[in-house]
Amino acid sequence: MEVEAPGSLYSISLKKVCQYDILLTILLFLLYNIIMYNKKKERLYINDLLDNPAVPYPSYYVLSTVMHKNEMLHSALSALHSFDFSYYEMAKSHEDIFAMFNSGTFPIYKEKYVVGYFGNKMMYLESNGWKGMPATADIFKLENWLVC
Repeated sequence: MEVEAPGSLYSISLKKVCQYDILLTILLFLLYNIIMYNKKKERLYINDLLDNPAVPYPSYYVLSTVMHKNEMLHSALSALHSFDFSYYEMAKSHEDIFAMFNSGTFPIYKEKYVVGYFGNKMMYLESNGWKGMPATADIFKLENWLVC
């Protein structure tokens, strides 16, 4: 079916209009997803936090821009990589751990991982980013947790 606007030099089929409309919708959807979900990640180097880390591995962590600026996370990573847990103590109850999560601070698990609580999920920080924490028997042992 041909549609021609009055006084127009162009005619276009209705089928072509629908195709262009669908194509435009798909392009807008893809652009929206690229902007909203392609968050920039940054590397936080341990040498930027500490001059002489006792634990140099991993040498950096891949973090979102917001986490890269988080002073509480910097503090926990500094304690972990300097092996200075003077501000930390063993958790007395699970409430201690969740109190840290609720206050925006990060407990340390097995003197090896900084743990965060995001979207009702416990996650530990590895070099390439946050990973979901597996539910093993060890996470329920309070002696594995350091809180401040």
